[in-house]
Amino acid sequence: MNNVTVLVVDDEARMRKLIKDFLAQKEFSVLEAEDGEKALELYHEHKKEIGLILLDVMMPKLDGWSVLRQIRQESKVPIVMLTARGEEQDELFGFELGVDEYISKPFSPKILVARVEAILNRARGNQNEIKDYGGIEINADGRTVKVEGKEVDMSLREYELLKYLVDNEGIALSRDKILNNVWNYDYYGDSRTIDSHIKKIRHKLGKKGKYIETMRGVGYKFEVKK
Repeated sequence: MNNVTVLVVDDEARMRKLIKDFLAQKEFSVLEAEDGEKALELYHEHKKEIGLILLDVMMPKLDGWSVLRQIRQESKVPIVMLTARGEEQDELFGFELGVDEYISKPFSPKILVARVEAILNRARGNQNEIKDYGGIEINADGRTVKVEGKEVDMSLREYELLKYLVDNEGIALSRDKILNNVWNYDYYGDSRTIDSHIKKIRHKLGKKGKYIETMRGVGYKFEVKK
């Protein structure tokens, strides 16, 4: 993970130091911001270097939601929200805005670092290939999606969900199976998280969104339709 910079945004100095110390053990570079305004300032100064953002929700001056909205207007950089709330509705709201992951406080710093590493590995991609699914072109190496030649902006989680569906083309996938394979760890949320992501993906795919079929009482299936 050398040369990867993580922007840590939290108004508690002790929390920032704890996260920084554990990330440093894995040779990450760390930038720190104590509020939302400072976070945006650092992001714009170092956006070419920042590979992931750990973003607290409740902060002075500018909260995490506002920072997330502004960054998502121009970047797909992985963003992990740190929240003490742990409420399902907050998580669904965050996913709608483009959050890639949630970690609820209090958390184990070692688990946090492990998730950061996993997210970065997934974001890099591990296959050098481009496949076409009825006009939806997926570049697994660059983690990009194009619809009829036009690139579609997707968050990391949206991309992974779409990729999982197309990799299992023609197979009805239950919501539990999708959670286990796409979220990649024990997730205690609601299946509405998946439904929310599917809705956004369909919208972004336009007419090709019809390829994602709702299987009543089961989950979803991807199938190219003429």
